[in-house]
Amino acid sequence: MTDHPAGIGFFEKWLSLWVALCISVGLILGNLAPGLFEMLAGWEVASVNLVVAILIWAMVYPMMVNVDFASLKHIGDRPKGLVVTIIVNWLIKPFTMAGLGVLFFEVLFADLIAPADAQQYIAGLILLGAAPCTAMVFVWSQLTRGDATYTLVQVSVNDIIMVFAFAPIVALLLGVTDIAVPWETLLLSVVLYVVIPLAAGWLTRRQLVSHAEKGISGEKAVERFTAAIKPVSIIGLLTTVVLLFGFQGKIIIEQPFLIGLIAIPLIIQSYGIFVIAYGAAWAWKIPFNVAAPCALIGTSNFFELAVAVAISLFGLESGAALTTVVGVLVEVPVMLSLVAFANRTKYLFAGN
Repeated sequence: MTDHPAGIGFFEKWLSLWVALCISVGLILGNLAPGLFEMLAGWEVASVNLVVAILIWAMVYPMMVNVDFASLKHIGDRPKGLVVTIIVNWLIKPFTMAGLGVLFFEVLFADLIAPADAQQYIAGLILLGAAPCTAMVFVWSQLTRGDATYTLVQVSVNDIIMVFAFAPIVALLLGVTDIAVPWETLLLSVVLYVVIPLAAGWLTRRQLVSHAEKGISGEKAVERFTAAIKPVSIIGLLTTVVLLFGFQGKIIIEQPFLIGLIAIPLIIQSYGIFVIAYGAAWAWKIPFNVAAPCALIGTSNFFELAVAVAISLFGLESGAALTTVVGVLVEVPVMLSLVAFANRTKYLFAGN
């Protein structure tokens, strides 16, 4: 069993504020120094922007070090919770997100947004919906006193499924919405932002555990290492936000209500998915220390992956990339409200 942090950290607690500040910085720089962002956009190889690739790796790699595939030996200990989250993550969530995207941007917001832009925002929503959370899962689990072993199992299983299922699901849903799917770029993105960081994290974890100092457990060595490199991950995330909004600066200044429009389906999706997963866990009499994490894991998104793939598929200045960053802005306050709700309704579950 791996120990999680005692609670949500200072950075995570105020993540939406930091993101909002970086949005402001990006908008200002994008309008004051457009030439700088044009230069950065040109640093691209095989549809991969080199600057963004480095930043995304900085974000994703520390998360992957936390993934312990040895936890898979516990896969049969709490099977009900795992079944709920797998069904929600891979058979429900991507499709409801695509459906909400079409409903809002092709129907309800049709008079507010140009059709070409609407397709971009739908694509961004699809990428978020098809990317289940990897990192913040540990924070949500801890805040509800979730079963730590179960959380590790869930993250490990999700990452394995993601390697094989993310690209086909994204391609299917983009195809249904008549968005051209560059398969080579999509598969390259999965290799770059899932397979390689996952392999690097596994190798690093293996080295840390096998070469831990005398008197220090392998898990403690992993915890120290991830804590030491966490600032790199934070800088990567916030710098990516500055870049994305720098590229989008002119459009957003001209359409200040755009962020709110994008946030609406994301918020509805989050609360809706939580109700489905939490309700299923309650009906199936799953204990709270598994029910709460399984519902929260299903609700949260791996926004780092979504951002990276959106940039690779559609470009730094695309509406799809903008949508994935709005997902960062929305996620933390929504998830904290769901954590609070789960803790207040704990008494409804068996064993509490």
